This record gives sequence, structure tokens and C-alpha cells, in this order.
Amino acid sequence: MSNREQCAFIVDDDASVRDALGLLLGLKGYRTVPFASADDFLSACDPAWSGCLLLDIRMPGTDGLALQSILRKRGLTIPIIFMTAHGEVQTVRTALKAGAVDYLEKPVDPDALLAAVRAAMEADKVRREKLQRADQSERRLESLTPREREVLELVVQGQQYRQIAAVLGISPRTVEVHRARLMEKLGVHSISELVRLSLTNAPG
Repeated sequence: MSNREQCAFIVDDDASVRDALGLLLGLKGYRTVPFASADDFLSACDPAWSGCLLLDIRMPGTDGLALQSILRKRGLTIPIIFMTAHGEVQTVRTALKAGAVDYLEKPVDPDALLAAVRAAMEADKVRREKLQRADQSERRLESLTPREREVLELVVQGQQYRQIAAVLGISPRTVEVHRARLMEKLGVHSISELVRLSLTNAPG
């Protein structure tokens, strides 16, 4: 399976549930990967997996809430849709507070399932694209020379060429050259874009 391909990972100890969900989602064009237990999922889980996790709350051994906690501690943020028996309100509340994106009551309504999976996968796609853009910006920032970084910091503070030149002990023309080079390296075309990129990648 390609790590770039979105999948609905189904974790439920009931084989009939796994089969039914897999069939329904498969008919709608979704790729599914079933697991009979949380431990099976954990042993195979790849941080690069994308899509969503359909997770039963009540299972023998490691249950759904425990798996959610383990994934959070590992920094794995694939969206989780819990599947729960009727009446487990407090358990659902705990799951949602811990970051689950949705929950479905069993027996799962097909329309509700499809809507939840669609929304979760879109959210995961948007989040991963945002992380990818941030990573690309960070790599571009790392390509700057020490002098270009100094000019960048002063530019985003709103200082003019002559002010920057005085601070750094160089000519305004040299400041202009450094600014042009760093903007080219960062792939930005205006000071506002430069400020936005700098703020986005600021520590903390």
C-alpha cells in the first residue's frame, strides 16, 4: 500500500462488522484495511499512513480509548471515528475530548458512515498539505546564508534599507541584493508574503 494513498483503517474485533464496513466503503471507492484488534493495528501502523481510523470502543485487550491514547503519545494524528454501542455517552465524550473527530452508533448508519469518512479524510488531507508546506518553507529558510537571515529578520521588523545597512555595517545596495536573493530562495514576491512565511515558521 502506498503511504500517500488514503485508506479507511477498520479496527473491530467483530469480523462481520469489518466485512460490512469494508464492503460499503469499497463500493463507494474507498480503500479499506481491516484489523481484528488494536494490537494488530499498532504492530502494523506506519506514521505515514493517511486517511482515517474507524475504531470500535469496546474490544478485548487494548480497547479503542487505549489505542487512541497510545497513538497520541506516539504523535500519530490520523483522524479517529469511534464506533460505539448505544448509551455510551460518557465514553464518547472522553473520546471526543481526546481528539476523536466523530463517533457512530452501532449498528452504523451507511449515510452517516460515508459522511464521517469523507469529512475525516478531507481534514487529514488538508492537515498533511499544511504540514508539507510548512516543511518546504523550513527547508527554504535553512538554505539562507547567515547574512541573508540577518537581513530577513530586520526586513520583517519593518526596517528600511538604510536602517538595515546601518545595523549590519553594509551599504543599502548590498541590503537590496541580499533581500532580492532571499526572496528568490524563499519563493515569495512581496514583503507581506515574506512576513507571513517568517511568522508561520517562527519557533513556538
